[in-house]
Amino acid sequence: MVSIGLGALPLRKHKSHSLSQEGLMSDEGKTSYDDVGKRRKMSRKGSKKDSGFHRNDSNKNHSGGAPGATGKGKYAQDNTGSVSQASFVRKQIDPETAKYFSEISNVIEGSEVDLEERAAICGNALEEARGKEVELATDYIISHTMQTLLEGCSVDHLCAFLRSSANDFPHICTDRSGSHVAETALKSLARHLEDDENHSLIEETLSALCQAILENPVDIMCNCYGSHVLRRLLCLCKGVPIDSLEFHSTNPSVVLAERFNLKSSQVDGLKSPQNQPFPDQLKALISEMLDPLRADIAILQANQYSSLVLQTALKLLAGQEEELFHLIPILLGCPTDNASEGNFIEVKTVRKVRRLVEENAYSHLMEVILAVAPDTIYNEIFTKVFKDSLFRMSSHPSGNFVIQALVSHARSQEHIKLIFEELGPKFRDLLELGRAGVVAALVATNQRLQINQHECCQALADAVCLRDESSVCIVPRLLFLDNYLYSEDKANWSWPNGIKVHVLGSLILQSIFRYPSEFIKAYITSIASLEDKYVLQASKDPAGARVIEAFLVSSTPAKQKYKIVVKLRGHFGELSVLPSGAFTIEKCFSASNMSMKETIVSELLPFQTELSKSRQGPYLLKNLDVEGFAKRPEVWRSRQTSKQSAFKEFYEEFGPKDVKSSRSDNFLADSHKKTQAEKFKGLRKEIDDRLSSGFSSKPSTPFLAHQGSTKLKTSGYQKSKARGFPKDDDDVFKGKNKKHKISKDSSSIKNTNDGETLPGEKSSTAKNEKKRRRKDGLSKSSDKKLKSGISD
Repeated sequence: MVSIGLGALPLRKHKSHSLSQEGLMSDEGKTSYDDVGKRRKMSRKGSKKDSGFHRNDSNKNHSGGAPGATGKGKYAQDNTGSVSQASFVRKQIDPETAKYFSEISNVIEGSEVDLEERAAICGNALEEARGKEVELATDYIISHTMQTLLEGCSVDHLCAFLRSSANDFPHICTDRSGSHVAETALKSLARHLEDDENHSLIEETLSALCQAILENPVDIMCNCYGSHVLRRLLCLCKGVPIDSLEFHSTNPSVVLAERFNLKSSQVDGLKSPQNQPFPDQLKALISEMLDPLRADIAILQANQYSSLVLQTALKLLAGQEEELFHLIPILLGCPTDNASEGNFIEVKTVRKVRRLVEENAYSHLMEVILAVAPDTIYNEIFTKVFKDSLFRMSSHPSGNFVIQALVSHARSQEHIKLIFEELGPKFRDLLELGRAGVVAALVATNQRLQINQHECCQALADAVCLRDESSVCIVPRLLFLDNYLYSEDKANWSWPNGIKVHVLGSLILQSIFRYPSEFIKAYITSIASLEDKYVLQASKDPAGARVIEAFLVSSTPAKQKYKIVVKLRGHFGELSVLPSGAFTIEKCFSASNMSMKETIVSELLPFQTELSKSRQGPYLLKNLDVEGFAKRPEVWRSRQTSKQSAFKEFYEEFGPKDVKSSRSDNFLADSHKKTQAEKFKGLRKEIDDRLSSGFSSKPSTPFLAHQGSTKLKTSGYQKSKARGFPKDDDDVFKGKNKKHKISKDSSSIKNTNDGETLPGEKSSTAKNEKKRRRKDGLSKSSDKKLKSGISD
């Protein structure tokens, strides 16, 4: 073991800390940090852009203070009796200590130090820091070294450091530099949760930190630095990484995808049972932070940093109704005594909440409240706060996001029925006010709950197309929604050139094409009537391509889909090399007949090299077997025929019984309904992949021809992160039911591309098997095992 004391290191390179001695001693000196950072060009470890909101004023402090200040703002004025963070002055670091940590930094950054020796050095350095944690952690220069030490030390030294600094932890986490040290310590602590031996030690450490924070939680919650640390501490108690909680500014597309049912909600994911390491600590910390007798809830409701902390707390408590029944009424400003009785929102509270949802910070908080609220609370909030005020709130710049959340998280058809009665006739007004998000949310939720579908489609069509106008204009106007709505001459508006497709208009159309075809005839006619050049232009735009893809996988008749595919003929190659073009080409291929499939693949041949270097190109080349088509077109055609036969048989057996079999060539396109066919999407892709491998140029095992005790598996597929492309996985289709085994005759046959037999096989058996596979697409034994495995 290596033991390094305060004076044990020889001087290698002394770093001057004169900048950290004066001007950085108190919170008033923080304005010089940026200058120091520019001159030294030091980047903060793990620093990210502050998590604000998805609006333009995300960097403003709505509580009255600048983001770089103490973060108290209004709270500092209204609560003079509390301990102010600005009153804390950091002590100077003596030159000997500064020199020591400078040398420690040189040692641990060297590549010659192994992991064991590094851990020992870090542990001994942290022991030397005992009693000086605040000064070292809040020093702009040395704080970087402290982060490195906390990342490399053992769990014992890490917990010792946190317990020693627990009393001053609030000062550390509300400092610009110290907050990064605190976050690093908590992040390192999370890495040791998997070891059960450390559980009691970590719990003791967290108890000390929580006790210190709860002495004055509002100051930390309303601080722009402390709020980040507190959110990470909450996530540590829950046992989830903070990155799993998506906030509005980090990835707005995730919020939109969840809101419009294009992605499962991450709040729903947190409801599932998890191994929570410290559930009692989490509940106690949240309940004490929001104790109505200690905290001024009005301050927390209006502050954007405390709003982030409260959003985190709500998401972590998702599914825990007892805790939410206690927490949500507090955040609404209601008495908590009769919360469980379903009658806790008073008249004066209603007026206050309606004003608050028009504030930036509280509107975000209300969105999360609506997402996690138990049904009883949601119903009362909807009935008393929002009902009969939906259009007014939808017209507000902040309130409209709350209405979107209200619609997206509707619990029953009755809720949507009441919402549509108010907002349905106002679709055009909402679009002209720039509130397309409310319309998009309502269209998506009507489809999800399967109510008002015909009325919703008609209301949307009337909003962009007058009754005396042709329905052909509906899709173009939705694709370029803003351009049309702000046009001075709407009657003579035409398809614009060089303008991107409107994102919300694209999302609306994607939701529309998930409706049953009998409700969207006008939209089908409109998109099928587009000129060739306009279809190509839309396909080259990322948002427009999504609309084309949604149409190609919709419940629309195959004849109408084929019209769109034909309009892209001659341009499949140039589309395939675009970032989103590979997905469009795949959907076109699935919606085409054999002749058009050959055309698509032949147009991709000159682009093979370029596609192989792109992100999605290799998957497209593999799925369409472009190389196989170039080498042996006849074998490629035979393989496609086998695929179609296999899909048809599978669909007739397991697909919806109320749908004509003529749609079996594209049965998974019925994504507008959560049918049984949708559940087997992964299986369909696996059939495709296995049949493709059966005709590869190299010898391979035939589809479903497994040996020994290999069984069939119908769940748990490995999927590629790439959208719409299956991952090549040799382990799928392993058995789930031990009673069903593959027959020896099926497992003994090895199929090759050129039909040759392997050693030990009878030639006649191989030939007969090959003919039968080409005719039926699946062997009888394999088909039998497939059916029996899925039924189990």
